[in-house]
Order: sequence, then C-alpha cells, then structure tokens
Amino acid sequence: MTVPVRRYDRSRWIRRYHEPVADGPTLVCFPHAGGSAATYFRLSAELSHVAEVLAVQYPGRQDRMDEAAIDDVRELADRVFEALMPWQEKPLALFGHSMGSVVAFETGLRLQRGSGGTEPIGLIASGRAAPSVRRDRGVHRRDDAGIIAEMAELSGTDLALLEDADMLAAVIPPMRSDLRAVETYECEPGTSLRCPIIAYGGDADLHVSRDDLDRWGEHTASAFATRLFPGGHFYLQPRQSEVVAAVRQDLDGFGAGRVPAGSILE
Repeated sequence: MTVPVRRYDRSRWIRRYHEPVADGPTLVCFPHAGGSAATYFRLSAELSHVAEVLAVQYPGRQDRMDEAAIDDVRELADRVFEALMPWQEKPLALFGHSMGSVVAFETGLRLQRGSGGTEPIGLIASGRAAPSVRRDRGVHRRDDAGIIAEMAELSGTDLALLEDADMLAAVIPPMRSDLRAVETYECEPGTSLRCPIIAYGGDADLHVSRDDLDRWGEHTASAFATRLFPGGHFYLQPRQSEVVAAVRQDLDGFGAGRVPAGSILE
C-alpha cells in the first residue's frame, strides 16, 4: 500500500500521515514483525481528530529498504527513543502490536528513565505475551519456506504477496531479523512502567493466551486491564472500528489517570 507521508522529524524513524485536528495526546504506534509504519495508516485516519498519531518505521522495509534491519529489541527501542525527542513536550501514549508491544515497552522504559521530563501516560500492548514470558519458537531459524508458512498461519499478510517471489525476496530478510529480535528478547526481572498498561488480544489467537496477556499486569506499578476482541493474532484488521473505539476510550482514560476496570470482551 502506498500512502502519503507528512514528515515531521529529522530522522527516518517516524511517520505522521495525518495532521491532528485538535489538541490531544500523541499516540506512538509500533508495528509487528515484518510490518511497516503504513500498517497504522487507517488507525491514524480514524484517531487524528483526538490525537496526534505517529507510526514507527523500522529499517529494512519500504523507503528504508537500503538500510540493514535491526535484530535486537533494545537497540530498536534506543533508536526510537532518540527519534521521539521532538515530541517529548506533549503527553505520549504508546501502542504496539505483537513484536511492537515489547519495542513499545522498552521505549517506554527509556522515556521513563530519560532526562526529557516526559514519561509515557499509558501503554497499549496488543497481541503479545508479557515481557516476562520468554517464548522462542525458533521461527527465525527456519528456512525461507518456514518463514512463509508462519506468515500464512498468522493471516496477517496478503496471500498475493506470499505468491510473489520478488516481493518475498524483499520481505523475508527484515521479517527474519524482526523474529530474531523478538524471539531472543529477554526482559530484566522486575522491570515495570509507572504508567497504566492495557493488554489487547484476539480471543482465538493460537500463540497468545489470555494468561499471556494478563501477565502484562506484572509490568506496571499503576493500573492494568485486559481487552479481548473476537479474532486471531491479527484481529486488528477485521475489528478496526472496535479497536479505534477502544483506543479512544483508553486514551481518554490515560489522560485522566484511569483505565477500565477488569477485563472487557469486545
């Protein structure tokens, strides 16, 4: 998908597709393994009237194809933290899906420890087990056919792309690097954010259980809740309207210092 980009940073890490309509928080969105900033174009369009939506662009894909992909979650977080410097004068909320959840978490830790004075006001961690849950399924060590099979199983990739040899040649290397990053990631025991965390997930996700989501509560010194949506690992796509409504509600809650109580089935 080709989408218009309005650059607002001095790096190649951040995309802002839509001008924010009103004064509100900044929502930084982190893509899944193999994903790009354009994944969040529709979410940005829907939320631009209540927030400034920024999407992270990892190296090794789309307009950053000429750069080597980074296969370490902490290094990705270091670089995103640096790129977010121009936005640290406003409240920042973080949203990550799958691998993006732990990159967002690590970025939040850096914002929390930084000298810029801006801590995240909340984290929405989607489609990924809590940082304390180590799960190396060895997907990054598979051959290309094994990587393609994983992409097909998760149903997050257009089937036409999986049949295009030229596209796969471009997509598989960064996908493998992303998978290596997330599968080798280990969180320091006891590490937590001071802001609220809300875990989102699909109720039919074969790789992320309800318990995996609930364990995100171990990583906040503030409030925690879980939201479940109908669907699998990439529930975000068919449930876009419900996700947008949930994010809007949760951004309001972060701004007021509260989160929904308990677990919510959408």
